[in-house]
Amino acid sequence: MNYQTFQPHPDLESLVSCYWTLEAPAEKDVKRQRIIPDGCIEMAFILGDDIKRYTSQNEFILQPRAMVLGQTIEPFYIKPTGYVNTFAIRFYPYGFANFVTIPIKNLANKETPIELLFEKNTAKELEQKIIQATDSKQRIEIVENFLLGKLNEKPTIDNIVKMTIDALLLTKGSASISTILKEDLSKRRQLERNFIKQIGVSPKQLGKVIRLQTALKMLLNKKTENLTSIAYESEYFDQAHFTKDFKEFTGINPKEFLGNESMALSTLFYK
Repeated sequence: MNYQTFQPHPDLESLVSCYWTLEAPAEKDVKRQRIIPDGCIEMAFILGDDIKRYTSQNEFILQPRAMVLGQTIEPFYIKPTGYVNTFAIRFYPYGFANFVTIPIKNLANKETPIELLFEKNTAKELEQKIIQATDSKQRIEIVENFLLGKLNEKPTIDNIVKMTIDALLLTKGSASISTILKEDLSKRRQLERNFIKQIGVSPKQLGKVIRLQTALKMLLNKKTENLTSIAYESEYFDQAHFTKDFKEFTGINPKEFLGNESMALSTLFYK
């Protein structure tokens, strides 16, 4: 697999985490890949063969060729049908809400075709330009022109939500909402409403995902193989708390994660 990331234009770097591409040759005996929540929203363009996303053990859908994958709070499986070639934009949790008018919660746990999020002809034109582009540099230029144009149409980030996201990222997901709001709990309901609207999940759920990301990176980069040390450094109460959250978001326990064939793609993304 050839996975590459690219940094966004300075005018977009507060909203877009990165652009990424993934290429892989067709294989006869391809394995399903388990995708783990990462707290981000992604817009993806499938330029190769179709990709299956399993909705149950034996049932699947074909992912839209141009789509937005909303917030997910549980792992899911995908499986390519042949040659893999994907170009995608990874938005920060609060980032994508600045480009659409529909509630972000409507995108959670599913793929939404971009033609349902933007004016249909505009979406089709964007998709065709991405398909016809000759390389990643050209695709990035196309999508940045599109995003910068959209930014000029509506207000920027909601301050309360951004403040909460920043605090969660700074504390690796461990900060409580009460601490973030400095005990001004009158803001809590407003925060919850705005968070669900703009991010698609609750502050608590996003905090759990961010904290798990920290632990996953430690585990994959082999900074330590001691699960208790990882748990405490990632701000979990103890190893049992870490194992419980890990299993909730990945479907398996930490010891089973490393070397698991179905985790190859997620491992690549997190390293």
